[in-house]
Amino acid sequence: MASFTSSRWLRPEVYPLFAAVGTAVGICCMQLVRNITTNPEVRVTKENRAAGVLENFSEGERYAEHGLRKFLRSKNPEIMPSLNKFFSDPN
Repeated sequence: MASFTSSRWLRPEVYPLFAAVGTAVGICCMQLVRNITTNPEVRVTKENRAAGVLENFSEGERYAEHGLRKFLRSKNPEIMPSLNKFFSDPN
């Protein structure tokens, strides 16, 4: 029975599906860990929850303005810039 299951699901055609699902699960896990560890509104320990509502605007701004957002802010919002340049420039 085990050989039937492995021959059914471990075909070469299924590998891209495993890669896509694995990437999606990895991104979700990364975002969950980021929210638990650095989000100023999430308090895991009892001492932090007892503090109540904090006015910590600098910590919230640090969370919202992370490195990826700062990096992408200086880039053009294009998916394929070289292809766009090829078709849009008359040269």
